[in-house]
Amino acid sequence: MSKRTQSIRSMFSGQAEHAEPNEIKRPSLPRVTSGAVRSLKDTFSDVEKEYEALRVKLETGQVAVELDPSLIDPSPLADRFVEQDVSSFEALKDSIRDRGQEIPVLVRQHATLEGRFQSAYGHRRVRAARELGIPVRAYVRALTDEDLVVAQGLENSAREDLSFIERSVFAARLEDAGFQRTLIQTALSVDRAEVSKLIAVARTLPVEIVEAIGRAPKVGRGRWQLLADTLKDADARLRATAATVLPAFKGKETDERFIAVLSAANKTVPDAQKTSPTMIAASSGGEIGKISLTDTQWRLSIKREDHEGFAEYLARKLPELFEEYGRENSGDEGGARE
Repeated sequence: MSKRTQSIRSMFSGQAEHAEPNEIKRPSLPRVTSGAVRSLKDTFSDVEKEYEALRVKLETGQVAVELDPSLIDPSPLADRFVEQDVSSFEALKDSIRDRGQEIPVLVRQHATLEGRFQSAYGHRRVRAARELGIPVRAYVRALTDEDLVVAQGLENSAREDLSFIERSVFAARLEDAGFQRTLIQTALSVDRAEVSKLIAVARTLPVEIVEAIGRAPKVGRGRWQLLADTLKDADARLRATAATVLPAFKGKETDERFIAVLSAANKTVPDAQKTSPTMIAASSGGEIGKISLTDTQWRLSIKREDHEGFAEYLARKLPELFEEYGRENSGDEGGARE
């Protein structure tokens, strides 16, 4: 075979001119262009960047995650009163059941308990999810105690969700916990003068009367201030306290309970309540005794044949109870603390 013929055959067979006749040609791998390699590297780089961005968002609480609501405890500084409007909570629970939880709650890792959380806001949503048996959507963020209370206050202030008395008690609780008034101003979005008024009202009002009335969302600062001023009188406070233990009082809405207490404190108790004894019942429903109110007296009567032992016990305990009452109320006239 001529050299020219061999060269032509090698062009079509892919063999070199000097290849031996029996040598087997190995197939060559396809070459990858530098552009394809660069594109693949860019893809991996983009994935890594997205992963890193997601990790940062999760760590900083910018992305909501699902948590077991049984692992979430309330804030150590409550800004709400105990839920009293059952219909409102049931409406919230129905909404979450039907449409899902639209707004995540805000939580932080528990300060002392590993694996648990504390909520900054969204307590009712956490409770609703717990009762529905579903996870709760939450932002998990690293919050100091100061961050926590500011988040609580700002979230509720933005929604105008707290009543005046809840804001007042919350402000006093923050001060009792050692927070400066400048931080309380930030948490409640008010100025220094307003913080002073909020705390002054909370300091003057007896805790048991505030708890008996509840959040009273329709009652503003003016009427709460009026009640606080009225209750500085010992007799007015006694009448107001007596009104809160009447059975009819507990069946009223929270705003109506406020009116009943203010009326009793101002001696505007209806004549029927002044002359007709009202039964005091135990939690089991049985009668303990009866209360009679007049302009000058507050009387408790207990039937000896029914509860003679309890009557004797109460008589022995009265001096001790009176002393305890005096200790608890010794600082009530001190006014607000700066």
